[in-house]
Amino acid sequence: MRKTGSFVLACILLLSVALAGCSSSGEKGEGASSGDNASINVFAHQSSDTNLQTNKFTKKMEEKFNIKINWTTVPFDGAAEKRQISLASGDYPDLYLLIPWVDRFSQTDLLKFGQQGVIVPLNDLIDQYAPNIKKVLDSSEYYKAMNTAPDGNIYGLTGLNECFHCSYPNKMWMNTKWLKQLGLSEPTTTEEFKEVLKAFKTKDPNGNGKADEVPLSGSIENFGVHIIPYLMNGFIYDDDRTYLIVKDGRVETAASKPEWKEGLAYIKSLYDEGLIDPGAFTQNVGAFKKIGDNAEAQLLGSGAAMHPSLFVNTAEDSPYGKDYNPIPPLKGPHANYATYNYPIDPGASFVLTNKASEETQITAIKMLDYLYTEEGAMNAYLGEEGTSWRKPQEGEVALNEQVQPLYKAIPLPTGAEPRNDSWGALSQYNHHRAYRDSEVQGKDIYASDGGERRLYEATLLMEGKEPDKIFPHWALWVDPANADETSMMQTNLKDYIDQNALQFITGAKSLDKDWDEYVKGLEGLNIKRYLEIMQSSYDSSSISK
Repeated sequence: MRKTGSFVLACILLLSVALAGCSSSGEKGEGASSGDNASINVFAHQSSDTNLQTNKFTKKMEEKFNIKINWTTVPFDGAAEKRQISLASGDYPDLYLLIPWVDRFSQTDLLKFGQQGVIVPLNDLIDQYAPNIKKVLDSSEYYKAMNTAPDGNIYGLTGLNECFHCSYPNKMWMNTKWLKQLGLSEPTTTEEFKEVLKAFKTKDPNGNGKADEVPLSGSIENFGVHIIPYLMNGFIYDDDRTYLIVKDGRVETAASKPEWKEGLAYIKSLYDEGLIDPGAFTQNVGAFKKIGDNAEAQLLGSGAAMHPSLFVNTAEDSPYGKDYNPIPPLKGPHANYATYNYPIDPGASFVLTNKASEETQITAIKMLDYLYTEEGAMNAYLGEEGTSWRKPQEGEVALNEQVQPLYKAIPLPTGAEPRNDSWGALSQYNHHRAYRDSEVQGKDIYASDGGERRLYEATLLMEGKEPDKIFPHWALWVDPANADETSMMQTNLKDYIDQNALQFITGAKSLDKDWDEYVKGLEGLNIKRYLEIMQSSYDSSSISK
């Protein structure tokens, strides 16, 4: 299971040391050996500001590995459907190179196409030709578990992109200008938080003489903008995804526990007193941001979000951008947790097919292995040195001020043509935390070059506040025989829990009268069978040991 605190730091340092000793895989011409005509057919996602065919990094890779890359590119919209059509038609490429947040092969896809022989297992290729990939897999228990199927095969790889601020998405940003104006201290408990919201509602902190303040809001997307998990974590752990917890090795649901009911009662009390914007449960981020950026008067007291730019303009010259600052997890009657989710989702973005010849497979894995080196990671993602990034200068500090700075991105000037010198998000295969921590960032968290530091410092308030043992949904493989059943139950259960939470909070259902019926409804959706499958997946994983 995931351990916190010093264990995490130790893992980061070990991974950093391991990678520091990694060598670049292959010198020029080390790839395919059949001469100038050697080629590889690649299906890839392409953004509107990139042309992979003429891309400068593409040219570097073709020269380095003596290969011609034939691209089949698709835009982000409809990418999943186009990938599925290519597979169904039988006219699929040697290699799928995908951006995981656009589309990726699911674990079920990997098992299905792997068993059919359409997908080529990567184990032997990695062992023989990819020392850098192998070192990362062997250095990261979670990353290896995510990429290794129950039969031991690695049917594809997803990128290791350890976005620290993404790991703790459910943050709370409070209007500290209002706190100061009202002479209030930063809240540390659920009850103190309630008192602050009351003050925001009743004491006219925007000074316009109107009761128009919105003490707390959020929205419905998946960027940490849900208000329930931040508040529920003062009562019982809420991962905002599966609602599963691990207790003494047993997988259970949090959503039927007495503490969950108590948490709903607390959130309902906020709602009943008009302290929660009703729109938080129905609006999108655009509507959320209209509240945060209201021109006539500042309206928002606090907002749930992974980062504040989701609900307010954070540009240096914005009127409200500096006013919202993070508060730590609130201590409730039973808990003081922060929501943790591994920053990478399972599945695969690098997948080789049986259309690739043996030499093409070898070249492809060597190309990927290069992306796992420090040099490859920077050139592939950042672009050309001196144009798109540079080495640190004297006096500059890294995002984590305890580590040596490694690079500083050079922003594209406003109105300039895209540089087209990197593969961008296609290439994020070894952006481990130690690497990301080494980026040069400005010291002013409200300046344009300090935005990432603002998120980093906010996340430090959350780090280590999750339970010592949490259900590692990101690292488990469900038996393919149960995959469809599990997916349907998971969707139905999450929808049911979410809908009922909203009904209890808004008063459409009574916690006193309707709670037992709600719990029976979970049983009616076969939660017992779902927990059995999750328990089996957990027990069979290396992560549970």
